Amino acid sequence: MADALGKLAMFAAQLVLVVIIVGAGIGVMLRRRDGGAAHGQLRLEDLNARQKQRRQRLHQLISRSRQDKGWARIKAWLTPWRRKQRDDTPAGMEDEEEDEGEQKEALGEAHGADSRAAAGARPRVWVLDFHGDLKASGAKRLGEEVSALLDIAEAGDEVVLRLEAPGGLVHAYGHAAAEFDRLRQAGISTTVCVDRVAASGGYLMACGADKLIAAPFAVLGSIGVVAQVPNIHRLLKRHDIDVELHTAGRYKRTLTLLGENDDEGREKFQEELETLHRLFKHYVAGRRSRLDIERVASGESWYGSDALALELIDGVGTSEQYLAEKLKIARVTGVRIVERATLASRLGAVVSLGVERGVQRLVESIEASGWQKR
Repeated sequence: MADALGKLAMFAAQLVLVVIIVGAGIGVMLRRRDGGAAHGQLRLEDLNARQKQRRQRLHQLISRSRQDKGWARIKAWLTPWRRKQRDDTPAGMEDEEEDEGEQKEALGEAHGADSRAAAGARPRVWVLDFHGDLKASGAKRLGEEVSALLDIAEAGDEVVLRLEAPGGLVHAYGHAAAEFDRLRQAGISTTVCVDRVAASGGYLMACGADKLIAAPFAVLGSIGVVAQVPNIHRLLKRHDIDVELHTAGRYKRTLTLLGENDDEGREKFQEELETLHRLFKHYVAGRRSRLDIERVASGESWYGSDALALELIDGVGTSEQYLAEKLKIARVTGVRIVERATLASRLGAVVSLGVERGVQRLVESIEASGWQKR
């Protein structure tokens, strides 16, 4: 029996080793095939054309609904009368009508050419999107999109950023704000539209725009800094577990998770938070000069309508509403850099999806068996 178990354990170990080797080999091949990394691709979307297609589709649906049998009977009743009117028309009148029709058609074509020329001279609006998380993961992509726009944007163009960000890490949102601020530094008009939330680090980004629009119930503000550090020193001490912390530099570590914290460390940690808050206020005040920064830098948040009264924003409205107005007078183009999915990432997504479905089915089967037992 012991020999059998030993052989089974040896076989299992060999099988695991083979799986590891094969997996590593497949990973190397996939990385070589994909060139080692995914490359972003710039995608442009003509929002004017999209709106035109939707409008045409609606007109088609309306026209079809009007073409009923009653309308067909009316047309049939009018046909003899139209034929009689055409027969009674004096000679030469038809030629004049044809000439007049040709003139109108020519004028229409000329007007269309003028309209196209005017359309070509219309200002351009470039639309970006930023959906923030705790780490502001989209900061790098935003920076690449800004670089692309700086190469093609001209005087008079406008960049609209549809922003949704509840805030997060200071350095991460500071990076995202600095990337977006490059447009202002280059003299390009910028507008931020907030439909749901731009708080803390999100507002740090939004306040850098020349114009800030928010929906009536969008959450804005939260100009403050927060940090919390759990400490399990007493729990470890209760179980006779010692933790040694060695640093070079008086304030290399102020508060710690495992060691014992003292008042000096707490004071220094609070001082660092106050410094960050001061920099936050200075940044906002420098970009919204009419704002009473001491009034709004309490860490509170406000909804769009109240934020307007405090001059945290410049207007109330949704991003769809703002862009709908721009579509009437400008050429509006969506800009986005999309990462090309590598074969390795696609394979990983498939495996992840398979594992997720397997776990879900296992849970469902357990719940079903439990229900049957009850």
